Parts: sequence; structure tokens; C-alpha cells
Amino acid sequence: MLTTITIFTLQPGQWRWGLSQMGTSPGTLKKVAGLQFFQLLGSGAANGFGFLPNLDRYGFLGVWESAEAATAFFTAHPLWANYQHRSRETWTAELAPLRSHGLWNGLNPFDYPTDALGPVPDASPVAVLTRASIRLRRAARFWGYVEPTSRALAEAPGVRLAIGLGELPLVRQATFSVWESAEAMQQYAYRDVRHREVIQLTRREGWYGEELFARFRVLSSRGTVDGQAPIMSEVLGAQAPKKTT
Repeated sequence: MLTTITIFTLQPGQWRWGLSQMGTSPGTLKKVAGLQFFQLLGSGAANGFGFLPNLDRYGFLGVWESAEAATAFFTAHPLWANYQHRSRETWTAELAPLRSHGLWNGLNPFDYPTDALGPVPDASPVAVLTRASIRLRRAARFWGYVEPTSRALAEAPGVRLAIGLGELPLVRQATFSVWESAEAMQQYAYRDVRHREVIQLTRREGWYGEELFARFRVLSSRGTVDGQAPIMSEVLGAQAPKKTT
């Protein structure tokens, strides 16, 4: 199995089309062969963490039964060809879950074995996805902490990409980040004062009705976000194992 995430930025003037796809594309995606779980995700201003929406940037998360199924979609499916035609920039990463707990709409889509990939090199890039369904009565409290904590995340040593994504405005939010190593990610997670404070508050005040945390090994990376490649391909080429299905 294989997980993929794509961040795409639409061409100027395509925002109406992009917004409409949030309602129309899921019907097509449900019929894609080998696509076991998916989410189309919107984004906000300030690299996804702003209160107002960014109607030019979206995300697509998929869990596939095989690498071949993912390749067939990204290279030949008419829906994805349309997305590519209307986008000025895309970035796609192939991921293998290292650790995952919690639920996303009642299930954990990343709970599948990846033992065949072997051990993870110490300096291998990793990605982290956190997703939460925010209790409506706690939404104002949550958003009051977004700006300082997201700034701390974006400025953390070793972070290569940090972006806020969401299924529904204000109440179903996710953060996706890419780190140059697991050590860099852990330094931030355990030592950043603002991050630790928010984690404690979420537990004490019960901000979330549902939440999920997942850490991934980055198998491949292609494309750019804001003109930059989050991970250079030669880094992955030197460290990543040969993909298996």
C-alpha cells in the first residue's frame, strides 16, 4: 500500500473551478481503482494557517492499495489531468506510515504494515500529519493559538515545509509538515514551549471531538511549493529503499 499527498496551486482565474471541485470531484474519486481512502483539502491564508481561505491552493491526500494504482491515477486519469492543466504548480510526495494513532472520520487510514521497507536511516526525511475535528464551542479558543504556534512551526530548525489544510472551514483542520530528519521533528515537538502549551490545553480543555496523528517516511518527492522543492530528489535517491507493493 502507499500514501500520497499533493499540494497544488491553481493558475490565476481558476478559483471558482477549484472551489467547485471540492463538491464535485469526490464522486469521481470514489470510483478510482485502488483508491482506498481520500480527502480533498482546502487551505487558508498565511500558508494555510490563516482564518481566511486561500482559494488558489488545495491538497489531495490518498491511500492506495498499491504503488501501481497511484501511478495510474497520476499519469492517466482525466480528473487529475484537468487539475494539472489548471494548476501553475504542484508537489506530490509518496509516503509510508511509521506511526499512526487516532481516527479520521471514524477510521485510521494509515494503519497498514510497511515492514518490507526496512529500517529508516537516521537522516531520512520524515513527514507529519495532524488532523482534528474541533468542537464548535472550542473553535474560537483553537484559532486564538493558531497564529503563534504555526509561526513557531514554520521557523523551526529542520522543517522543510509546513502547511495548514482543512476539510471544513474552522472546525476540521489539519497540519502537514516535512522535516529533514526525525531528530529535527522531535526537537520541535518536545522542546518548543508554545507547541507543548497547545498540546496541554487540547487535553485539559477538550478541544477536539476526534483527532489523528501520523508520522511518515518520505519515499519520493516531485514538484515545488512556492517555487521550492521541499526535499531534493538526490537526498531521497541516496536514502530511500526500493518501493514495494
